[in-house]
Amino acid sequence: CCSPKVCIVGSGPAGFYTAQHLIKARQDVEVDIYERLPVPFGLVRFGVAPDHPEVKNVINTFTLTARNSRCSFYGNVNVGKDVSIEELQQAYHAVVLSYGAEGNRRMGVPGEDLAGVYSAKDFVGWYNGLPSCQELSPDLNCETAVILGQGNVALDVARILLAPTDILKKTDITQPALEALVQSQVRRVLIVGRRGPMQVACTIKEFREMVNLPDTRPEMMADDFEGVKEALKDLPRPRKRLTELMMKTALEIPSEKEQERQSKASRVWAFRFLRSPIEILANPDNSRTVGIRLAVNRLEGSGDGARAVPTGEVEDVTCGLLISSIGYKSLPIDPSVPFDSHKAIVPNNMGRVQHTAGLYCSGWLKTGPTGVIATTMNNSFDTARSVVEDMESGTVDVSAARPGSQSISGLLEERGVKPVTFSNWEKIDSLEMSRGEASGKPREKLLTVEEMLQVARK
Repeated sequence: CCSPKVCIVGSGPAGFYTAQHLIKARQDVEVDIYERLPVPFGLVRFGVAPDHPEVKNVINTFTLTARNSRCSFYGNVNVGKDVSIEELQQAYHAVVLSYGAEGNRRMGVPGEDLAGVYSAKDFVGWYNGLPSCQELSPDLNCETAVILGQGNVALDVARILLAPTDILKKTDITQPALEALVQSQVRRVLIVGRRGPMQVACTIKEFREMVNLPDTRPEMMADDFEGVKEALKDLPRPRKRLTELMMKTALEIPSEKEQERQSKASRVWAFRFLRSPIEILANPDNSRTVGIRLAVNRLEGSGDGARAVPTGEVEDVTCGLLISSIGYKSLPIDPSVPFDSHKAIVPNNMGRVQHTAGLYCSGWLKTGPTGVIATTMNNSFDTARSVVEDMESGTVDVSAARPGSQSISGLLEERGVKPVTFSNWEKIDSLEMSRGEASGKPREKLLTVEEMLQVARK
């Protein structure tokens, strides 16, 4: 009789992969994707580092999905404000929440709101053109930056702070960020973790990029690797390879060519292990950060389950810029949706939201902020499978027609909300690419919602 209608909230990788699988799995399903911003792709656009263009190739796949006749994109629609989850549930057979993790985990230490202290999520949003982060304009007028956390995002931030700007100016980094980095005084970046070298969260690819970053040299401490060699044989292969490369960087004397390269380097980076923040230190008038006090830890247990326990010793590090990269965090969207505030996820089973038939979640909202785009792809395909199974078993009743976007469009119009379609986005896309071409970049992003809307509506 009628086509099953599914609504997806959020157009990042989780939203698009969920849509892709649904459209493929059922020839009759119609999918509408709602996005708060006028532009799609979430963290592929606003999270992936500018010097990792190959990671953004998934945009081509998402674009094919968006152009499918059974898929519609509604940008500039803030679900939870412009339209409620209940209204979507009435209009669609199934609603999938894929709006990701836009909050920050706080360090929970005194001084974290001082000037000069930023979350990695906001810092990344600043150089990647996220409209809400354009006011950040971080002060890079200091020699040492400290990054708390040793995951891939921490390494992205370190790389962007230290990379020669000749490399950055050929990327899609925003113009204001590029200008700030050209003027930057940062020469040393410390990447701090609460546990040891065998617990770092980054991957070998990201670490190798740091080691090979032009005009920089690593400063690793040999002492950090005592006893590590003996533990290597029991490690899973990816962890083993990463640990071996860290050891080599810390302990081996580099080749002559590499020594020469390092001796000319004007910038330095280092991992600091077994350190946790206790307090951000302020200047005399308490207006900005001048350093951080760290607890010195020891490990209890081994492997991934090892816990950092403070020894009672502390260490002060002078820095004028502090970036906290200890994790993204999902936020609740609507009181009607169950939310586990401790885990910061929507409680679910294979993507089925607990106690709420027809409501699903995928991506970081489902799992917490872990893994790379491929991880999110698999987790979203799983959610899509759950939706299809429920349609086939009758748990989701698709025999009764639902109005889908027809009724929602009416509500939005009444409320003065004008959605941005995918072809509207393609106008923004082509303008950004032609602006970029003029200066030898893949794109020059529009930085405000107002500008985006102006171009979309031309």
